[in-house]
Amino acid sequence: QVQLAESGGGSVQAGGSLRLSCAASGSLSTCMGWFRQAPGKEREGVASIYTDISSAYYNPSLKGRFTISQDNAKKTLYLQMNSLKPEDTGIYYCAAVREGGGSCATALVLGMDYYGQGTLVTISS
Repeated sequence: QVQLAESGGGSVQAGGSLRLSCAASGSLSTCMGWFRQAPGKEREGVASIYTDISSAYYNPSLKGRFTISQDNAKKTLYLQMNSLKPEDTGIYYCAAVREGGGSCATALVLGMDYYGQGTLVTISS
């Protein structure tokens, strides 16, 4: 069972930045990602990445503001968020696809197999 623990959430003003971290219990899964859920909305994919080749996919609505990365030695996934907007407010979840699962691009849309508990991000105007 993959265990994921997010950290780095908090409250910032619009235009600010935050970096989220996700520590994995074991080695990073081949495909991992970040999802978020805004109040009253369904969970949506933010970004996903093949951790072995650092090939990333993004939700087009983010327009280059977010960057996903990983440190395999530290078994940690990151999400750098810049130019934050109030509509970025929500709970952010780290996620992983089981080994042998589908493509990372598809998983960003359809969801992944394992999720962390989430970390709250609040952006004020």
